[in-house]
Amino acid sequence: MHTRLVGKGLRILAFPCNRFGGQEPWAESEIKKFVTEKYGVQFDMFSKIKVNGSDADDLYKFLKSRLHGTLTNDIKWNFSKFLIDRQGQPVKRYSPTTAPNVSC
Repeated sequence: MHTRLVGKGLRILAFPCNRFGGQEPWAESEIKKFVTEKYGVQFDMFSKIKVNGSDADDLYKFLKSRLHGTLTNDIKWNFSKFLIDRQGQPVKRYSPTTAPNVSC
């Protein structure tokens, strides 16, 4: 999806998190190397953050306050996705099981 739509202004931003089954225990540089080599990832990878709880990153506090989840607002698992418009406003929240190309 990134390759197809980057020319139209799509930006994919990835924020690793190690709170879901300890799936991201490595340093950021190791995570980036792994996803680049295994999956050919070309989008922006940021430092690991916390997405739930009182110590959640401000970005995720904002996203969850604007787009509510099922049952609770907590992020349920890795690969939860948010669609943000060009003005920086959250538009849609996708579950971890939603394929990344759902609307493309």
